Amino acid sequence: MEVVKGVLTLLAGCGVFLIGMKMMGDGLESSAGPGMRRLFQKISGNRFSGVGIGAGVTAIIQSSTATTVMTIGLVNAGILSLFQAAAIVMGANIGTTVTGIIISLKSLNISMYMMAFALVGVVMMFFKKDIVRKIGGILSGLGLLFIGLELMGDAMQIPRIEQACSDIFRAIDNPLLLILVGIVFTAVIQSSSAVTGILILLAGQGAISVGSALFIVLGSNIGTCITAIIAAFGASPNAKRTALFHLLFNLIGSLVFLPFLWIFKSPIEWTLLTVFVKPEMQIAWFHVIFNVTTTALLLPFIKPLVRLAEFIIRDKPAEEAEPLKLKYVDERLLHTPPIAMEQVKNEILYMGELAKDNLSKGFDAILTGNLDLKEQIAGTERVINFTNHSIASYLIKLSSLSISSSDESKIGAYHHVISDIERIGDHAENFVEMATKMKGEGIEFSMEATAELMRMYDKAAEMFALSIDIFSHRRFTGLERLSAMEEDVDAMKAEFGVNHITRLNEGSCSVERGSYFFSIIAALERIADHLVNVAFSIKNPIGSQAKGASVKTPSEKPIRQSAAKD
Repeated sequence: MEVVKGVLTLLAGCGVFLIGMKMMGDGLESSAGPGMRRLFQKISGNRFSGVGIGAGVTAIIQSSTATTVMTIGLVNAGILSLFQAAAIVMGANIGTTVTGIIISLKSLNISMYMMAFALVGVVMMFFKKDIVRKIGGILSGLGLLFIGLELMGDAMQIPRIEQACSDIFRAIDNPLLLILVGIVFTAVIQSSSAVTGILILLAGQGAISVGSALFIVLGSNIGTCITAIIAAFGASPNAKRTALFHLLFNLIGSLVFLPFLWIFKSPIEWTLLTVFVKPEMQIAWFHVIFNVTTTALLLPFIKPLVRLAEFIIRDKPAEEAEPLKLKYVDERLLHTPPIAMEQVKNEILYMGELAKDNLSKGFDAILTGNLDLKEQIAGTERVINFTNHSIASYLIKLSSLSISSSDESKIGAYHHVISDIERIGDHAENFVEMATKMKGEGIEFSMEATAELMRMYDKAAEMFALSIDIFSHRRFTGLERLSAMEEDVDAMKAEFGVNHITRLNEGSCSVERGSYFFSIIAALERIADHLVNVAFSIKNPIGSQAKGASVKTPSEKPIRQSAAKD
């Protein structure tokens, strides 16, 4: 019964340990979301900055696998080049060593104090303040991590279990077998950090020698590539090359270290023992040395490795009809919600550009009667509709993840923003339909009517640029100006409507022209309303100008209110 109880305790401890790692990583990721976004905005062609970003992001989210999968998603979306992704992957291998160092602190006999963080964190998670709850999640995860280690340590102290583990590792003392164990074990639990943590525990209990553990560490660095390879299935060639580069990088690093560990095993163990007395520290810092050294050795050869990945995975032959897909958003980015949120915003901005371009072409068709771009406008409208539905589905998935209250509010706003932009796209398509009917009926506007329509459209186009700028950069100070412009559009609609009735009464305009004229100015007025909704979404999720005006922001003048429109 003691052995059964010990095995169950070992499994329970392993479960608590993994949950603690995830909670701590999720909490750090949520707290550092804006910082991660800023890091990725600084991505350039500089390999050193890429390594730094990869290391920083992985240290935050506590998983090189998650960083690599996210990088594959960004490559698949066309945000990162293969060269940039390769540098980030290298840095991720360094960042993942932070977890091992934290776990090695167990050797300092501070587990009791670290475990207390679980309760402290839970209490903090009941606070209303968002930042306090986030810190509580981090502390709870840290506490659970050490509780899991303590449970596994207690189980390992049962003589028969400890002896069984020792016998197993003595039986597979061959370095190649130990590397294989590391590969398989890491592929199963999908975390080289977790494997390193478990090795640190086993070495501390004396169940495995440091020399054997080092070979398993090499294997774990290869095994962690499996998840990224699976994530690359069905992705673009460059995304697949990123996963392959990850494998090549870790495989080459392991092959470089293997002969040194195999031939000079005793001197290496003696050196580690001299510098780091505790076996836990020896394994944790070897993990650091391995990844830093591998990165330093291979960083100068990043371009040849990228070319090798390109040679192995060739470009697909051009297909006749590419299926519609989002430009910036990728399912793999759901592993890191803060980055996914930023990419959704970029996708919405792209959708806005498409709608703006279509609106310009549709209005031009009305004034000139030129329908050459009719099919192009229809194609763009299909992309806008696809983007609308796809982003909406993506936002639903995002909302089910662990995200900050600020991002929750943004998700609500984004649902309304994409709806407003999609409706603007519909108006552009309606303009083309009107242009087609007008041409078929031989209807043209008078110079006065044309001038009025152009004046109203120019104001709407100016509003479009300002609204997107406000939404993109959260420029609260621009809302008052946009509100005033929307009132100008309302005034134009009323004035131009009266002017056109006057022209009808004077006989200078036909009734048929009048119906089209009124339809166009009504559409432009509704477009202005949608643009106001898009901009005011930064203050109020539903984009209501009236409700948004009541929300105070720092150093902002009161905003004039006009009737809220759909």
